[in-house]
Amino acid sequence: MRPEPAAASPAHSRDEQVIGVPLCSAPVISHAHEGTTASAFTRVNVAAARRLGLSPDGYVHLLGLAPEHLDGDGYRTPSATNIRIWESATVHAPWTEVAQLVTEESVLGALGVWDYLITSAPTPLDGLRDAAAYLAALGDAGTETLRITEDGADITISHFNEADLTYDAARAIRAYMLGLLQRRLGDAMRSRLVPVRVALAAQAPRRHDALTELYGTEAIDFEVPVSSITFRAAELKAPNPHAQPGLSAVLRRHAEQSLAAAIPLHGWLDHFRSVLAAGHAEGSTQTLASVARRMALSSRTLQRRLDEHGTTWSGEVENLRRASVTRLLQNTDLSVEAVAALSGYADARVLRRAVRRWYGQTPGSLRRAVVP
Repeated sequence: MRPEPAAASPAHSRDEQVIGVPLCSAPVISHAHEGTTASAFTRVNVAAARRLGLSPDGYVHLLGLAPEHLDGDGYRTPSATNIRIWESATVHAPWTEVAQLVTEESVLGALGVWDYLITSAPTPLDGLRDAAAYLAALGDAGTETLRITEDGADITISHFNEADLTYDAARAIRAYMLGLLQRRLGDAMRSRLVPVRVALAAQAPRRHDALTELYGTEAIDFEVPVSSITFRAAELKAPNPHAQPGLSAVLRRHAEQSLAAAIPLHGWLDHFRSVLAAGHAEGSTQTLASVARRMALSSRTLQRRLDEHGTTWSGEVENLRRASVTRLLQNTDLSVEAVAALSGYADARVLRRAVRRWYGQTPGSLRRAVVP
């Protein structure tokens, strides 16, 4: 997952981010398989990568992309695999275009039962509630949340993403999720629904044309704490003329059963990162040798395995520290000195240099800013 978690806001909790009457929040399914995503979503991601012209050599070796894992729905792909593809895509093309392209690939049915939870419900709002509750049928329930709120004549769907992502990959995923929701609502009503407004937790891009085309509106706000898309309540509460009585209950049971039967794929790199994170949480001094001992490996073998997985010891430590620093700066009032100590830096000066290298700003500015 990588550089920084996309935190909701430095000063507020999730509940405080959304104004209005909450209609639905946290997932309720019992088989979340955190750290993985549906293979259907991975297939869409791979198809988009091909359309972008990405060389398969950069991702085909990743866990979950073997035909026996990718071509069926019985396996759950590691989230890290999808994140690697998103990050590669946003190096190859602007994040706005990546979001638009992945949305185009997400035709009705491509994402399995989750699609039909929205399109088969009695109303679009009912479908959104099911989509939020069963988000694990699509993505990583450990990092992704949808929240639906009603405020007067409007209903807003907010998307929270707490994955550790590079700047542009985070932007692309946020923009994609809102575009996907809009597309499925349109599929449900057999007509395109134009949002009242769109808000993206991202810095404004130089060009907005891909986003304007994606959402069908120029009413797009940037640099907000939480990404969201707003529609007229009357549109989302209108009866779905194509709904079949009882079908939603059948689809919910199918989603639950599919999740229960799915096999989550967790690789060696996931294990390494969990060991590294556990040592960091304990406050112990982390060295390659100490982590190798905890994994019952030699230091040389650990280095070789990291190289085989396309990463390095220093890169993994940097990613972990970056996630820790971002989380502490945005979610606590700890001093920079305390954050430095908790994140494994020698002093505040070293931390300030690191933050400037990552984000191009000071720790104080990062505390007040939306992480793009």
